[in-house]
Amino acid sequence: MTDAQDTAADSSLRTTGGAPPDDGGSSVTGAPAGAASPGTGSEPVAEPVPLLEPRDGIPPVIADEESLARAIAAFEAGSGPVAVDAERASGYRYGQRAYLVQLRREGAGTALIDPVACPDLSGLGEVLSDVEWVLHAATQDLPCLREIGMVPTRIFDTELAGRLAGFPRVGLGAMVENVLGYVLEKGHSAVDWSTRPLPEPWLRYAALDVELLVDLRDALEKELDRQGKLDWARQEFDAIASAPPPEPRKEPWRRTSGMHKVRRRRQLGVVRELWETRDRIARRRDVSPGKVLSDAAIVEAALALPANVHALSALNGFGHRMGRRQLEQWQASVDRAKALSESQLPQPGQPVTGPPPPRAWADKDPAAAARLSAARAGVSALAERLNMPQENLITPDTVRRVCWEPPEQVTADTVAAALAGHGARPWQIEQVTPVLVAALSA
Repeated sequence: MTDAQDTAADSSLRTTGGAPPDDGGSSVTGAPAGAASPGTGSEPVAEPVPLLEPRDGIPPVIADEESLARAIAAFEAGSGPVAVDAERASGYRYGQRAYLVQLRREGAGTALIDPVACPDLSGLGEVLSDVEWVLHAATQDLPCLREIGMVPTRIFDTELAGRLAGFPRVGLGAMVENVLGYVLEKGHSAVDWSTRPLPEPWLRYAALDVELLVDLRDALEKELDRQGKLDWARQEFDAIASAPPPEPRKEPWRRTSGMHKVRRRRQLGVVRELWETRDRIARRRDVSPGKVLSDAAIVEAALALPANVHALSALNGFGHRMGRRQLEQWQASVDRAKALSESQLPQPGQPVTGPPPPRAWADKDPAAAARLSAARAGVSALAERLNMPQENLITPDTVRRVCWEPPEQVTADTVAAALAGHGARPWQIEQVTPVLVAALSA
């Protein structure tokens, strides 16, 4: 009996309303009748089962080396894939570090680990290095897990699997409900996970996040196999697991919301100075930069170029709640930007390393614009036939690059080589090459 079946069979762990739905022949093998098939738009035929408690109860939070050592031994002795999740404090703290790590494995049960009290989880990572990790939206959690020494070699991403299988809603709650027929609590995803001690309702939510991940993985594996997409999914999972850490973003200040309003180089200089000052303060205080100064306030000051603290205090975002000392700090940043020489000011726009924006293609290269239009139409039609999002079939950036600089001789081999050069996986190359050959030859 699976965790899902065990949990549903225990009436104390769900709301009133009877037993979980009987198997009614869902196309997702092993799912109850309440589960919907991907891409059909059908609604569940029975009420899903709300889960109120983890099957084994809420485990105590592991916050010391002795408890961690016991957990490492238990998970090393466990069997099968391991469900892994991490909770961050986005919008509350600086950066994207993990503030709670949740794991579940057959034979080991569920563990909730405090990575603030136990910042080095490399020992746990080592004993699980050859085990398949089941994550939901893996690219969101892998960076913060890597920071604490947890790096998988094999993964199964249930969110990506849902996309490839054609499910229209791929959030964890929606997938568990549509595939397995159970309802997870949704109320604590955006809370401040740096809070200590963590409230019991939050810990319950965290434990339930990994309760059914392996069951979801098993059901999705069967569905992908039924659709002939399992090998495609494995290629995607391997690409995620083997990807190196992303390079630090160059000129991150340019991502300030509202930057499209800022045109002049002097104003860009003000954005840069204010952003960098805010970032230093946020890092030092370990708070989200938006809690120090909003993006809207940065843009407002850049457009206004205030001459003094009095003028700055009249702008939105620098109102009466801000003290004189803070205002002087922000005005000093504005003044530094105003004192820069022309050669020190940032250039408008970022250096372009690839094709120009598609809206400019018709003027710059009408033939390339025609190729892109044909390629987009072909990829869109293919994605619809395969019942998956276009961006999972092939990235829009790859299509643009191949259309802007196509091979000199357009053949299946040269187009396939171009796609491989841009990082496309073998399954993507096999599916997309005929479409792009036709578009580039038109």
